[in-house]
Amino acid sequence: MNETLFSSLLRAVGVHLVYTVVSVSFGFLMGLLLGVLLSRLPRLSKVIFPILSIFNTVPGIVFIGLLFLWLNARPATVLIALSIYATFPVLKNTYAGLMAVDQQYKEAARGCGMDHWQRLSMVELPLAMPTIIGGLRISTVYTVSWAVLAAMIGQGGLGDFIYQGVSSNNNTLILQGAIPAAILAFLLGSLVDALQRRAMPRGMRKAGDGQ
Repeated sequence: MNETLFSSLLRAVGVHLVYTVVSVSFGFLMGLLLGVLLSRLPRLSKVIFPILSIFNTVPGIVFIGLLFLWLNARPATVLIALSIYATFPVLKNTYAGLMAVDQQYKEAARGCGMDHWQRLSMVELPLAMPTIIGGLRISTVYTVSWAVLAAMIGQGGLGDFIYQGVSSNNNTLILQGAIPAAILAFLLGSLVDALQRRAMPRGMRKAGDGQ
């Protein structure tokens, strides 16, 4: 691999990583807030989740294409699209995790005089956190793959190598984009896995797990 190609690949990895980290960060915050909100409004959740499920079936390439028509080709177009898609797994897992918290823990917290906010922040969210972080992992791995679509509107990332390889029938170029993307997904997924283990309440950890 010559120096110019290596430099281009390194720059593409950096762009891809920025798209992923920024989008997943926004998606995590939005998913967490919406998940908490919907867990408090179960009737509304019965309406919202079917709508989100339909929206989630829209291919990323179509959604980015529509945003391109509205915002033109700019990094913000990619970040908005990826952030929205990154929200869904976190939202679903936040809702599921909070709804799965045993009622006895809520009643015990209420009996200790905790108000609504204290019960949420000190009891419900900590117990639901492993499930929430599981959603973050899904969101992270998916976003690495979705970020490839940035190249479709000329916004760089590892998708540049993949699209150039497909258009020129060059398997080497395709692999130069696909392999780093796969490695990036694995590394970020492993990082979130470690975070998930740390987020698990101590009493729920298996014997031998790190403290």
